[in-house]
Amino acid sequence: MEHELTWGMPVVLYLFLAGVGAGAVTVSGSVLLRGGDYSGGGFFKLARYGALIGPIPVILGTCLIIFELGRWDRAFNLFKVINLSPMSIGSWFLGLFIITSLLYAAAFLPSFLPRFEPLSKRLASVLHVLAWINVPLGIGVAVYTGILLGAMPSRPLWNSPILALLFLISALSTGVATILLARVFFKENITDSASEHHYHETGYMLTSADLLLIGFEILVIFLFIMFAHLTIGNLKYAMAIILPGGEMAGMFWFWVVIIGLVIPGLLEMVYVLPKMIYRSEFRVPRISEAVISLAVLAGGFMLRYVIVIAGQITGPMGI
Repeated sequence: MEHELTWGMPVVLYLFLAGVGAGAVTVSGSVLLRGGDYSGGGFFKLARYGALIGPIPVILGTCLIIFELGRWDRAFNLFKVINLSPMSIGSWFLGLFIITSLLYAAAFLPSFLPRFEPLSKRLASVLHVLAWINVPLGIGVAVYTGILLGAMPSRPLWNSPILALLFLISALSTGVATILLARVFFKENITDSASEHHYHETGYMLTSADLLLIGFEILVIFLFIMFAHLTIGNLKYAMAIILPGGEMAGMFWFWVVIIGLVIPGLLEMVYVLPKMIYRSEFRVPRISEAVISLAVLAGGFMLRYVIVIAGQITGPMGI
């Protein structure tokens, strides 16, 4: 059965890329503030990955959504009026986040060159302030990707108060996955046993955080489905499309739940629980970090794809 879709892949990619970028910068700022490390240690390197990568997908996603609008001036019109509409608030959040995340990334650049090491140390206070700014802004952008859909009551699948929370948790999880994948891809140098130990300890912090986020995401998906099931009317009807027997059920349960949540969650438990329960050494093969990260990213993308497409298949409907 073919359906006429108003929003296609550019919107799906925007929602995914904006979530990944906002999640990566938010996690980066949280790691930097948590570690209090501004001089090139393990927490600093983790934060640097997220800071340098994060703005790129957000900017790419924003360009895609502007392309979808058809005219560049339509995007700038959103900044002419400040009101309480989701589009206006979200546009300002997005614009401010792009600026502050680029400044945050730029503050890390001197750390790559030894000759600029004194400048890098002087930027510690700037990094601290920008981290505090980007964490709430990143959360706001991630939440906005869900609110943007939820503001359309004629699409009942999107019109759920839980959707914004689901997209936020998914964004943070994909942000963690992006940072872990960057460590694997760029092959962070380990020169001695102390460096190797610190590499795995910082990895433990991120992996255990992602395991917690995956648990929360599974819970929120359950709440998302139960809220629709207990609702009489359009939302209950629309949710049937991703439940067993529904038109997009196979795609949702296989790609989003099994590939994106269950498999990476089980793999992370294999490495995290021995450290958590028995205080044994935490050590993850880089290939496992790559597989876990790619699975989480694939699940995050498919979550947006299924929600965007399924929401259009089941609507518009009367309010």
